[in-house]
Amino acid sequence: MEIHALRSYRHLFFDLDHTLWDFRSNSRAVLTELCGEHLTGPHAVEARAFIPAYEEVNARLWAQLDSGGISKEMLRALRFKQALLSFGIDDGALARKLEVSYLDRCPKQAMLMPGALALLQDLEPHYRMHIITNGFTEVQGVKLRTSGIRDFFHVVLTSEMAGASKPSARIFRHAMRSAGAKVPESLMIGDNARADIGGGRDAGMDQVHFTPDAEGDPEATYRIGHLDELRAILL
Repeated sequence: MEIHALRSYRHLFFDLDHTLWDFRSNSRAVLTELCGEHLTGPHAVEARAFIPAYEEVNARLWAQLDSGGISKEMLRALRFKQALLSFGIDDGALARKLEVSYLDRCPKQAMLMPGALALLQDLEPHYRMHIITNGFTEVQGVKLRTSGIRDFFHVVLTSEMAGASKPSARIFRHAMRSAGAKVPESLMIGDNARADIGGGRDAGMDQVHFTPDAEGDPEATYRIGHLDELRAILL
């Protein structure tokens, strides 16, 4: 812990999904609802089977989006369609209905990662805090407002707004310029080793790899398994 005294951070840049907003729990709650409403009768699929199939497809398509291989419109058009096809259901109208309902409901879920709200309340008097996210602008805005954490952040920058996605150093530099932050006083906090940690490192920022289920990036400046551990670093 001696290295903590070597850096005086003023600006904290947070990822949103899986770091502050509990994407997995919120998404699964909505998918469970949708399965109960729409995947019945001749299209019957239990949520416990559909959710992992959807998540696998969604993760693959997001990787293609982040690499520039597909557009967000294509991702939205394909993810439920491909998930349904894995169960032999070829129904474009049903896929579109699921997508529209999912996009409407999911951002309105308010569950945060354990300890997130209390941590932000403790950090607010000491730091200027910001968001850097690859999520869709309109969707991320709803998440921040619904979960009650929007007012903690000065700059909220999405990949759409920046014209670049994490891990590109461009989005991190854009965020720092927007915040009036210098590299030595900036800290990136996120769950994704490539997008958040590798990207922040490439931009010259120190990083906190938040990884509850794994050991974390060994090259990250800090590694934590629970958000509460940030207090030992920052307070």
